[in-house]
Amino acid sequence: MEPAVDVESMLRSSGIYPTPQRVSIGELLFARKQHLTAEQIHERVSQRFRRVSKATVYNTLALFVSKGLLRELVADPARTFYDSNTQPHHHFFNIDTGELSDIPGDQLLNLPEGILPEGTKVKAVDIVVRVCNR
Repeated sequence: MEPAVDVESMLRSSGIYPTPQRVSIGELLFARKQHLTAEQIHERVSQRFRRVSKATVYNTLALFVSKGLLRELVADPARTFYDSNTQPHHHFFNIDTGELSDIPGDQLLNLPEGILPEGTKVKAVDIVVRVCNR
């Protein structure tokens, strides 16, 4: 089955050399919009590549983030997620289940006029709403 996204072309157009490990990581991440930790990515990619190291996964994730292909989200001090949806949006994080889910970007926050420091503009707003089960 061919991936829905041509990951190799996506990487090349972002200035990233498409090694087999990078392509495999990209195929996993860009197959659909999702939130995965580096550990989950390492585990899933290792099922396909016996020799992929944690360092390769972390370095690839950092590269993808720096090129704007992924968003890095710190949901709590012990957990960082990588989000394949780079469009503006926010998140719910369930502290009981560890699940991260999307909130559409236009559904949560509008900054009032005059709140920003003079001479600045909003580059991005990342909101994580932490919830728990009753």
